[in-house]
Amino acid sequence: MSDQTGGGGHRPAPVHTHPDDVPLLTALSALADPVRIQLVRDLASHPDWTLSCSNFDVPVGRAAKSHHFAVLRDAGLVEQRDQGPKRLNRLRRQEFDARFPGLLDLTLRADDTA
Repeated sequence: MSDQTGGGGHRPAPVHTHPDDVPLLTALSALADPVRIQLVRDLASHPDWTLSCSNFDVPVGRAAKSHHFAVLRDAGLVEQRDQGPKRLNRLRRQEFDARFPGLLDLTLRADDTA
């Protein structure tokens, strides 16, 4: 089941997929990209709703970053809301952990893979 969060009117509000509606393969695919892992790790290290999309230092352009966030939303990992010109983010850790216990813990664990 998808839901929408009200936006600021200048762009469509993001559509969110609840983790309960996400197949395992979709979750694994979302977490298989190094840029998306970095986005998830950055979100996990900050309080909810404190990072806007521009706060993430990843080696991709704006359009690619937007695509990566869309993949994370579709996998039920990220929730976004517009606040003025900024799009704020939160990791849906509790909901995702309920659906896929331990998967985020493995993703967030520091390792030596680059």
